[in-house]
Amino acid sequence: MEFCVDTDKNNSWYIGTKDYDSKMINKIETIMFQGNGYVGMRGVTEEPQLNEKRDMFVSGTFDAFPSEVTELPNLPDLLNMVFQIDGKTLNLKDGQVKGYHKYLNMKNGELTREFTWVIDHKQVNFKFSRFVSMDNYHLLVSKVSISSDKNINLKIKSGIDGQQSNSGTQHLMEGSKRFYEGKFIQLTEKSQQSKVEFVFNSMHKLFVNEVLLNNKPYIKMGRRQIFENYDIDLAAGQVFQIVKYSNIFTSIDTDVKDDDLAEASVNGLKKSSWANYHELLQKSARAWEKKVWKKSFVEIKSDDVTPQVAINFARYQLAANTPHSPNMNIGAKGLTGEGYKGHTFWDTEIFMLPYFIFTMPKIARNLLEYRYLGLEGAHKKAIRNGYRGAEFPWEAANPSDGETAPLWGSADIVTGEPMKVWSGFIEQHITGDVVYAVMEYLNATNDRDFAKKMGYEIILDAAKFWVSRLEYDQDHERYEITNVIGPDEYKEHADNNAYTNYLAHWCIQKAIQVVNILKEDHPDLYVILDKKLDLAEAYNDWISRVNKIYLPQPNKQRVIPQDDKYLSKKKIDVTKYQINDQISEIFKDYNLDQVNNLQVTKQADVMLLINLFDDYFDKDVKLANWNYYEPKTTHESSLSMPPHSMIANELGLDDQAYKFYRWTCETDMGIHVGKSVQGMHLASCGGIWSMTVQGFGGVRISNGKLRIDPHLPKAWSSLKYRICWHGSIVKVSITHDEMEVEVVGDGIEFINNGEEYQVPDNSKIEVDDFVPEKIKR
Repeated sequence: MEFCVDTDKNNSWYIGTKDYDSKMINKIETIMFQGNGYVGMRGVTEEPQLNEKRDMFVSGTFDAFPSEVTELPNLPDLLNMVFQIDGKTLNLKDGQVKGYHKYLNMKNGELTREFTWVIDHKQVNFKFSRFVSMDNYHLLVSKVSISSDKNINLKIKSGIDGQQSNSGTQHLMEGSKRFYEGKFIQLTEKSQQSKVEFVFNSMHKLFVNEVLLNNKPYIKMGRRQIFENYDIDLAAGQVFQIVKYSNIFTSIDTDVKDDDLAEASVNGLKKSSWANYHELLQKSARAWEKKVWKKSFVEIKSDDVTPQVAINFARYQLAANTPHSPNMNIGAKGLTGEGYKGHTFWDTEIFMLPYFIFTMPKIARNLLEYRYLGLEGAHKKAIRNGYRGAEFPWEAANPSDGETAPLWGSADIVTGEPMKVWSGFIEQHITGDVVYAVMEYLNATNDRDFAKKMGYEIILDAAKFWVSRLEYDQDHERYEITNVIGPDEYKEHADNNAYTNYLAHWCIQKAIQVVNILKEDHPDLYVILDKKLDLAEAYNDWISRVNKIYLPQPNKQRVIPQDDKYLSKKKIDVTKYQINDQISEIFKDYNLDQVNNLQVTKQADVMLLINLFDDYFDKDVKLANWNYYEPKTTHESSLSMPPHSMIANELGLDDQAYKFYRWTCETDMGIHVGKSVQGMHLASCGGIWSMTVQGFGGVRISNGKLRIDPHLPKAWSSLKYRICWHGSIVKVSITHDEMEVEVVGDGIEFINNGEEYQVPDNSKIEVDDFVPEKIKR
């Protein structure tokens, strides 16, 4: 794998660079993101740089600007520091830079940057360190150490800079600015439309040779700004250090009971500042270990360290971007940039949720509860479009908002007119994706409490939408679903998209099963949900229509038609468009209408269907569809590669499986700038885990049962991981010749290579001959 950052063969938690490249600053800002799920900030430098994307966001604080859709507002900059050395402002484009090194410790989330700045014959050494606390979600701490080979005068300006925007859009209105007790500075603001209140605080401690100074700052306030200014004379060889403590609180925080946010937040910062930088970092590191690393253990043994770096990076980013409240969800780019405005897509349910279901089921439940809380918004969307039940939004922000997708996109290269974004209207498979995720969670956790309180209702409400969405074709005496967008977003206004139809059919089947479960096991709950959803009528609709839904079947060549017209469209050679930096060249040659009439696929569509509904199709069908669709797929979307890798792995196409795995690992960490400048691809992070544990590690849910059918890449000598299954911890250790399954807790059953195995309580077993027979291409 080729990464844009350096790795260390002896430390798989390290990513870094020793090359200051101004062309790569946005890419580095993204992948060296720091966060804790509540707050996140890009890996920008403390001193301002040209063309930087100085973004910091708090989960769930959406605001809408007039005539625009809602988005996470970019918050005041708490990181900023401006340094002057004998009147010369620190800027790495000036003078000479020696020994540059910037690196992220993913184990504890600390970002470090160090270099020597040679200016006016003086060598000034800088070391910057900072972290976002995983122990105290509101806290950010940074530290800068400075020394010089000659006497210097050092001037520092540091504070809170509220003059930030979302690419020019200003969401926040200024409130008050205060200076408390000669130490603490504070800025309050409020979002314009959503009226979310924010409080930002900072304070500084200054040291020379580890002796605390008592210098009083000169305070300067401007519009949406408050800064502390310091003037220090530093002798040659002395080490100056400034530690900046900052915190953020909002009026939607659920962990703050004090009505006076301004006072409560300052008191919180006072308490935090009693500890030094190292003590607070250690607390944060322990929280990372307890909350993340122990629960999601994965160990890859290989001569190449990059696979382990990639899985560590994926887990780090998922943890740093996942909210802690069910009122919020994971944005497609999390908190790492302005891309997609912080909105949640199907990325969560299909690509990220498997990681949480199998490692942190409580977080998975939160993410699904967000969809339950979103039923109100889903009802709004369904009614607006003339349907019943719950039609989940393609882009979601606040749960009750409903659809938040923008109406218009970029210009058509042929007409020059803005192109309508149809996804918010007709990319409806999201409703089935949510139900699929609910069922995966219930199968893996056996969480009956969630099922009764939320899960069953989500399934039933979604099925009500699907049955209202069906259209009867009198000529063929069947129900169809026309005018949709499937996962392949090159094909707008498709009829009978295979992925969508199968998912709708499956969803209605699940609803029928749920009604029968409720009637037999939970009659009181059935009465409640019947009153709420009119289940008696809905059930009759489901029963009368479910077996008449058209499901595209494999043709004579065993190929499943992606939609009614795909197989009749013109074929072209897409080889030159199959690239790995997520910026396809195809739209330089064709517009969307033209691509719509070609056998070209943006991302896994039929292949994703086969991957999710693994038990529906035999291996001959899987192989035939692989051979047909993969050569026609550009993989422009990062969502395309994980399912392709997993299917190739199952089919014994080892080189192909590892190629798509490698491409996914390079989606954000690779050398191409691509779309990463706008933020991380969090679905790719989920995909890295899925390819590792579900693909190569073989973990799947098959007809509600746990299946473990591993198939290691040739480049790996072993793989170890842990998952949760029905409340027990399952530890799996795999080599090319052996597999060991250990259970901590109640015993489990699992399937390997078609055989059922039992592991008793708190014990382990070894499985011989576990490698299934390969399919020859």
